Amino acid sequence: MNLVEYRFLSVAELLVSRFWTKVCGITRSKDAQIAEAFGACALGVIFYEPSPRHVSPSCIGEIFGNVSNKTERIGLFVNPSAELVNRVLDTGVINYLQFHGEENEDFCASFQIPYMKALRVKDGGTALKSARAYRSADRILLDTYVENLKGGTGKTMDWTQAALVTAGCDKPVVLAGGLDGNNVGEAIRIAAPAGVDVSSGVEESPGIKNVNKLKSFFDGVYRV
Repeated sequence: MNLVEYRFLSVAELLVSRFWTKVCGITRSKDAQIAEAFGACALGVIFYEPSPRHVSPSCIGEIFGNVSNKTERIGLFVNPSAELVNRVLDTGVINYLQFHGEENEDFCASFQIPYMKALRVKDGGTALKSARAYRSADRILLDTYVENLKGGTGKTMDWTQAALVTAGCDKPVVLAGGLDGNNVGEAIRIAAPAGVDVSSGVEESPGIKNVNKLKSFFDGVYRV
């Protein structure tokens, strides 16, 4: 199907249906524009070399060149050096950070811009305790726990365990992990998060987004 055949959300529709959504693992400018047109509140790029969606700081100006300033531009890191984070921030493109490793709160807060701390969920009680250790976080993201992997696994979690965190956390909780157009509605109903984050569930290959899957995902979000 051709892009012009899709009906994107109007400004008025966005204002009344602005459930927080993030599309992560963006590697191309056109994918950033399409995701934003469907209603993404945030777009994420990954600065973690083992990831197949890894991008260089030198590329992000082009990736986000046609994205609205109202859309959050999130840089995702896994146990980075402060030098790498600062090099990315020096581009002036990224306005929000996401930490997906074992970074402590002092490190996450040291860059003086909003950040989201990702937690891999084994059980809700442990995840809630971990979330409370990041008092300075703007949001908490829940991802599926898979041994030796930091995220982007495409695996879903037990959403009832995620619900324990969303109910007990005093910060907005974002749900990730294996979400797609077929399951995002059910995940939102069960876990009751403040937002959702998708990557592999809207791809045709790692880092390459699929417009039909993006449409299906946002349809699933707005039907809830």
